[in-house]
This record gives sequence, C-alpha cells and structure tokens, in this order.
Amino acid sequence: MLQCEQCEFFCREEGTGRIQMRCNPFATIKEPECLAKHQLLRLEALLGAYHATLRWYQKLGPMQEKMFEMMKREMEDLDEAEQWKYESRERKGDEDEEQDDEPLRPDNDDEKKEQDDGGRDEDGFSRPYR
Repeated sequence: MLQCEQCEFFCREEGTGRIQMRCNPFATIKEPECLAKHQLLRLEALLGAYHATLRWYQKLGPMQEKMFEMMKREMEDLDEAEQWKYESRERKGDEDEEQDDEPLRPDNDDEKKEQDDGGRDEDGFSRPYR
C-alpha cells in the first residue's frame, strides 16, 4: 500500500503544517484509502467553514437583537400614534361605528341612474355593458 507521504499528489503547507491532497478523486487516486482520506479532508474543510459561519453569527447576534428592539419600539410608536383613531370609535359606540364604516353614496339621482343602467357615453347613448 502506498503511503500518503510517498504520493506525488501529497503536499504539506510549510507555515501551518496542514496536509493538502492535490489529487483528483475521479481520475488520479491510486489507492482505495486515498478516497477515504480525501473525504475526511473535505469534511474537515466543511467543518471549518461551518465554524466560521457560527463565529459570524455570534458577532451579528447582539447587533441583530438591537435592531429587533428598535423595530419593536418603532412599531409601538406607530401603534400609539394611531391609537386616537381607535379610541374615538370606541367612544362613539357600535351604532356610530357602523355609520362611519359605510362608504359615501352619491346623492345625485342622475349619478344613481347612470350606475343602474350601465351609464351613458359622451353622445348620450346608454352603454348596457360596462
């Protein structure tokens, strides 16, 4: 069995001493154990990336909490600013509330007639399909 140190694709970083395998797992693997070692190195790289992501999340956590608190305060301020609308409706009672919710209707009889018969165009002809 060929040892990793004897392989031409084996490399060790000088500064950190980390092992690097420059072989292609699909073309240049010489021993079956090389594939398992290659998978372990890839898993180590994935684990390192995951830990780096967690460190970023830990740094962003306090800032995110502050942002949520500010958003919560802003929403409470907006609700408080609009509270007068709801308080006035509660004071008037249920009957007044129903009258406030109804849309304004045209008082002009001509407008009501135009709405009923489909309306008239600029020449005075009625348009049944509108």
